[in-house]
This record gives sequence, C-alpha cells and structure tokens, in this order.
Amino acid sequence: MSNNHANIILNAKKVLKIEADEIYNALNNIGESFVDAVKAIVHCKGRVVLSGMGKSGHIARKISSTFSSTGTPAFFMHPGEASHGDLGMIVKTDVVILFSNSGQSEELVSILPNIKRIGTKIISLTNNEASDLALQSDIHINLNVNKEACPLGLSPTASSTVALALGDALAICVLEEKGFSAEEFKRSHPGGSLGKNNLAKVKDIMLTGNKIPSIDHNALLSDAIKEISAKKVGFTAIVDTQKKPIGIFTDGDLRRAILGNKNTNSPISECMTNNPIILNEEQLAIDAVNIMEKSKISGFLVVDKSGDLKGILTLQVLLNQKVI
Repeated sequence: MSNNHANIILNAKKVLKIEADEIYNALNNIGESFVDAVKAIVHCKGRVVLSGMGKSGHIARKISSTFSSTGTPAFFMHPGEASHGDLGMIVKTDVVILFSNSGQSEELVSILPNIKRIGTKIISLTNNEASDLALQSDIHINLNVNKEACPLGLSPTASSTVALALGDALAICVLEEKGFSAEEFKRSHPGGSLGKNNLAKVKDIMLTGNKIPSIDHNALLSDAIKEISAKKVGFTAIVDTQKKPIGIFTDGDLRRAILGNKNTNSPISECMTNNPIILNEEQLAIDAVNIMEKSKISGFLVVDKSGDLKGILTLQVLLNQKVI
C-alpha cells in the first residue's frame, strides 16, 4: 500500500473517530431538556414543523421524514420561504424544531418573534446555549460538540452528525412513548421494501391451497415421494384425520430412509420428522428468515391459531418476495 493510500485510510479513520467520540459525548449529555422535548412532541395536537438553513436544513428535512414515517405528522419548512408566507402553515397546536449549529442563523432568528406570536412551542438544537436561538426557545438541546472532523474547523461535520443522531433519538423516543407498532409502520410504507416485505406477515406471502404438499399420516413412503415430486418444494406435510400437521417429510428424510433400508411400502409415520418447526401465519416473514438461518432448514409448515395447516413457506418464496 502506497503512503498516499495509507494517509487516506488514516484520515478516514480520524474523521470517524472524531464523530464517534462526539456522539458518545452527546450520549453522556442526554438530560432533562431532551426529556422535555420528547414529552412536548408526544403531547403535540398538531404537527411537528422542522426547519434549518444549509446543512442544518438537510438534517431537519431528514428528521421530518423520520417523524412522519414513525407515526408523528411532520413537515420541513424552509426558513427563507417562511418569511415570505410559509409561516402561515404553522398553527398554535404545532411544535417547531429548529436546527442551527451556531444558533445565530439570521434566517431562523428573524422568524422567531413571529413563531412566538403564534404561540407554538419552540425546540432548538444548537451548539451554543448562549445563542439567540437557544435563549428564545422554550426547550433547548445543546449539541455539546467540542471538535469538528474538518481539519480547518469550519465545515459542520461532527456537529451535523450529532444533530442527526439526536434528531433520530427524538423520533425513536417519541415512537416508543406512543407505542407505534410495526403494523402502523407498514401502513405508512405501502410501496417500500421496509413495509411491503420486511414487515409482511407469513400469511401474506405463503403458498396456499393446492400448492401445499400434504399426505395423510397413514400413507406410505411411496405416497410421500409422489407428493414431493408433484409439488416440487422438497418436503410434504404429514397430517392427522383433522388435517392438523403432526410431522414433515423432507428430501433429507428420504435419504435417511434409504440408508435405513426402508422401502416404498414403509409407513410414512416411520420415516417422517416428528414435531417439526411450525410457523403461525401471523408471524412476520422476517422472523421466518431468522428461524431458517438458525435452524438450517429451507421450508416451514404454516398453521393458524387453531393449529390447522394453512400454507407453507420456503426459502424460494422468501427470495422471490425479496424478504431476503
């Protein structure tokens, strides 16, 4: 590795170390003002309005999106546009969150009196607790950043990272306080992989009806082989007289049966795997992936709350549905 390459890697590590240290510092400085901010947002009857200029504006825009996707209606308001009419979007029942590293952003400071006249609660995140923004806010969260990753100390780097992290922390704490569920998240993400796939339930993607390989518990090994060959999923369910699964017969069981000198007329009850891992149709599909990885298996039987066989879930289905 050349010296130039080594220096690049060294500098990258320095940046990450500085930013990690500043986030850790923020962790140790979480206090009452943060708690007050969370409570104010939880009890907000309107929307959360976020604003900031420059890089702080990008942070505010991202956090507004995080709030909206986790159960708290929010939007970004550009401070420049605010002074030209957009302040009309704010009502008394809203909560306004302002981001500014210096706390002296002219665009934000100039609209503070107007926001205060509306009667909206103001939360600010700055790196200067003596700034105009901090002093005129109802709640101020100090970033407490001591060092920027920029060697010139000019470009907001560590400070913007900490602001982003604290904004995320606010949103997630509010989510926890409200009891926002995975189902609610899914409803607000109908078109994204996060909601459509990772939060899909097993019943949403499992194979059902005549695609379910199934034979009676009194069947023979030959019947199991025929069913596996017909359904082409590598296993079949073994069900009792009430159609409830009592076992599973897989390709692996077939190999073991052959090695154990079983023949095609052997009862399937002598060859099947008893007490297989069975999923409930209400489980999340992503949970099935975790179970699959831990158990080293590639397919499941799926039942409803009554224990009736309702479907099967395979590795191929999970791949096709992009859960994996």
